[in-house]
Amino acid sequence: MNKRSHLEISSAQSSATERGEGRAKALFWTVLFLVVIFVCYKIVPPYVKEYELQEKMQETARFASAFHKGEEEIRDTIYKEIQDLGIPAKREDVKVQYDNRTIRISVEYSVPVDFVVYQQDMHFHPTSENRSIL
Repeated sequence: MNKRSHLEISSAQSSATERGEGRAKALFWTVLFLVVIFVCYKIVPPYVKEYELQEKMQETARFASAFHKGEEEIRDTIYKEIQDLGIPAKREDVKVQYDNRTIRISVEYSVPVDFVVYQQDMHFHPTSENRSIL
């Protein structure tokens, strides 16, 4: 075998090895990207629902202090929003407190998230408070 054909064979083998490494890296990054997308798909919705519940609680606290709504009416409003959002909380998880002119609303709940190989409970505790100006 001459020197030139030996270099061509060596170059071809080297090129094939680099392509194999490139494919492995591409596969690794693709799998990692898909795992990140899957985790976000599982985690983001409970946070969005918690944010929407928090907004409704703030709105309810403002209106309740302005229009002097009762604790049961506030609890019913918040629980209806919980049901609409599909949050796994019970009516008794909604806490409403009136202190002088301050209204406090809080809810504590957990959302189970299944990651196929692992299950995690995400705990949420949204609260809202508003003071009456009158």
